[in-house]
Amino acid sequence: MPNFLHSPLLTAIVAALAIGTASAAPPTTPSVVATTGMIGDIAADVAGPCLEVTTLMGPGVDPHLYRATARDVRTLQGADLVLFHGLDLEGQLGQVLERLGARTPTHAVGEGVTPDAERLTVEGGLIDPHVWMDPTIWGRVPSALAERFAALAPECADDLATRADAATALLHDLDAWIGRVVDTVPPEARVLVTAHDAFGYFARRYGFEVVAIQGISTEAEASVRDVRETADLVVARRIPSVFFETSISPRTVEAVIAAARDRGADVEVGGELYADALGPAGTSAGTYTGMIVHTVATISLGLGGSLPPFDGALAAWAEGRTDLPSAAGGE
Repeated sequence: MPNFLHSPLLTAIVAALAIGTASAAPPTTPSVVATTGMIGDIAADVAGPCLEVTTLMGPGVDPHLYRATARDVRTLQGADLVLFHGLDLEGQLGQVLERLGARTPTHAVGEGVTPDAERLTVEGGLIDPHVWMDPTIWGRVPSALAERFAALAPECADDLATRADAATALLHDLDAWIGRVVDTVPPEARVLVTAHDAFGYFARRYGFEVVAIQGISTEAEASVRDVRETADLVVARRIPSVFFETSISPRTVEAVIAAARDRGADVEVGGELYADALGPAGTSAGTYTGMIVHTVATISLGLGGSLPPFDGALAAWAEGRTDLPSAAGGE
């Protein structure tokens, strides 16, 4: 009987099957997981079709209080790269990320683009993590991500760099537009009263004073004293508007408004600000740029300012979007 196990024909068939199987296997797109929408949106813009970007925290989710689910942990474990903010923003997620870093590449985006000299500290020596509220800081993110992504998809290095340059140009023009908006707000009105202290970097960049009912984290509840002292300031400074935040309960802000009105103050709700999370998916506020545009427009209109038109890359970004403030270029 012929020995087929060692025949040249069988060897050729096995080789052909091996080649066919190898050629049929689709290339794997590298997987990137971002913790927050502010990171995930920029990451997706830079990645384009070269990498698959997933964001853990959805619209309105408070990153200070976020707890990872079992599904989140599996998503993180399956990633080729995990992008988190750092600077203790993801307080409840920190231990998971620390354990994950032993076997999955991770990168602290916010921490990486903010040198020690630019970090704000508050009472108790805590670092303010809300660096994305200054687009000149967040404008460093695209190029930093392009470099990281190129290590995962080297064939896309040129495309990644091109998209990163476009994203950087957009944030440059966003910063310039904010400067023009702020110029319309009376200097004496540039006092921003909010639920928690998320606007320190914004205030430093654009010349505002921030009065926050809570500190930089939302883990601790505001006290009756915090509410009373904020209301006293609203009355004394004749502040026309105070602002909610989309990721925080409005109760403390409502208490401040009620207390100030009881003392005869003419104060209104200025609107909702996006501070710790993006807006709904599919809306302009569901992007980092749109989140900032909405927030700046709300602040300006609530404090007696106006909205100059967009220009440059920001005007191109806004084209066709119908949910933007009308004075800034929306319909």
